[in-house]
Amino acid sequence: MQLLEEQVLNLAPDESSKKAGKELSSPSKWVSKGISDKALWGECQGSGSKPYQTQVDIVNLAFKCSCPSRKFPCKHGLGLLLQYSRNTQSFALTEEPAWVQEWISKRADKEEKKAEKADKSVDTAAQAKRLKAREENVLAGIEELLLWIKDIVRNGILDIPGKDAGFFNSVSKRMIDAQAPGLAGMVKSLGAVNFFAEGWQSIFLDQLVRIYLVAIGFRNRDMQSPLLQEDLKTFIGFTQSQEELKEQPGIDDYWLVIGKQVAEEESLTTERNWLYGAKSKQYALVLQFSVRGQGITFSLTTGMWIQAELVFYASVHPLRAIIKKQVSTKTPGTLEALTGWQQVAANETAVFSQLPFAGERVFIMEKIKPVYYNQQWWLADADNRLVRLKEGYAGIYTLLSLSGGDALNMAVLGKENVYEPLGIWQGNDYISVN
Repeated sequence: MQLLEEQVLNLAPDESSKKAGKELSSPSKWVSKGISDKALWGECQGSGSKPYQTQVDIVNLAFKCSCPSRKFPCKHGLGLLLQYSRNTQSFALTEEPAWVQEWISKRADKEEKKAEKADKSVDTAAQAKRLKAREENVLAGIEELLLWIKDIVRNGILDIPGKDAGFFNSVSKRMIDAQAPGLAGMVKSLGAVNFFAEGWQSIFLDQLVRIYLVAIGFRNRDMQSPLLQEDLKTFIGFTQSQEELKEQPGIDDYWLVIGKQVAEEESLTTERNWLYGAKSKQYALVLQFSVRGQGITFSLTTGMWIQAELVFYASVHPLRAIIKKQVSTKTPGTLEALTGWQQVAANETAVFSQLPFAGERVFIMEKIKPVYYNQQWWLADADNRLVRLKEGYAGIYTLLSLSGGDALNMAVLGKENVYEPLGIWQGNDYISVN
């Protein structure tokens, strides 16, 4: 494994970890260290009598440390990896100590058990019976959902802002009971619309129509193409086995992480990583989930290049993907940018014509700058065509300070006429602004 210092720093979960990692990259901080073909490890002397045991899986780039930090990687992992990136010769190739062997073995056993589980014969008849029962349950829930939607349309939406949370929560819970968590989330987001904002009616109706299209589309799924059926099942909340996906051939490419969004709900952390393939010109959305206190499978940071094989979920317009295998790299590729908002509109038209309930997508754009017009912020292309900046976008002043008012190449996320910047290019450097 070869990692440059810049790549290691990009793995830091925040600026304080980055700073602390730099301080711990000094050899004098480490009591012992070593490397094998599977792992990198070291013991860092802290404030206590016993040094912290830090280890890095260099095959799949994962971290573990005995320190109490809940960050991944922690400052000790960053410091160890920084030291290795600066002076690989100072790490002797040697046998792993017992505490490293135990961790690596557990990771290997876990992967082996996954493979064994996947190899076990499946009772196809029982599986088909369970699937049929769930589909019937979903359809029953959809009938109630469609009646609820029709009542809203029949009564009009002027009174919607006066509805309490229970008006939406009760239907959302019913969709959970109907084994349609995707629809439950869509109904929940419908109730989260800002009814005090100007133009809330359009936002509300847009989401209501999306819910209707997914519901009616699933009810009439036998009339749809196989790929659209897969999209409908995904939006309903049916899942596809990642182990089965990994058996399929993927796209091997150099991928730039152009955006990362992290959301926490109770004990679950969700990462939305937006990637762009230099050779394939393909955008990808990689979702990762972790329960508080546990690490994620792949450490991805905005601006980081990875060489990886991605497998995409079946879709009319594939976007969501999983990482089948990854190797960190510093090999950038050529990025293909769109020249203006008209090209974005053409791309979106192609998507929505086949997938009318599609969500947000990412685009790499040339020469975009923020402008203030009519009491709000917009994003202007080279021809001064405007789209609205997403309401509540927190990075506007960071964007202004970096751009100085000049047009920059930019990655944006959104749909229709509302977008938010994810990052900008300054020379060959890609900088996160979200």
